Amino acid sequence: MPRVSAAFFTLSVLCLFIGMGWGMHMAQSNDFAMAPAHAHLNLLGGVLSAIFGTFYALTKETYSPRMAWINLLLSLIAVVVTIPALAMLLKTNDDAKFGPITGIGSGIMMLSLVVFAISVLRELFRKRG
Repeated sequence: MPRVSAAFFTLSVLCLFIGMGWGMHMAQSNDFAMAPAHAHLNLLGGVLSAIFGTFYALTKETYSPRMAWINLLLSLIAVVVTIPALAMLLKTNDDAKFGPITGIGSGIMMLSLVVFAISVLRELFRKRG
């Protein structure tokens, strides 16, 4: 398995541990106000990172390591920016302060997805022997 795949899976596991713990806390306190942030953490950080890591593991002979690491860096930054900003937006309802930060994080995640899409298309259209 390429190191970048292991790094994606590490990010996935960390996000899922935090997300699941957060979900358990919400259930115990019966306060689900943070459910959207919890869901985004599990989806963007956990599931999407695992998908990215799986793709790079499956294409280990042909993927672009540089693009894969850029994909990882953008994903990591996006999760670290988006999830806390979304949580603060939900907690304070201060859209003027936290809305733009959430938007920036979401934009970074979209860039990560664009890099991934290019990687997928490179694999789709690469010459085969």
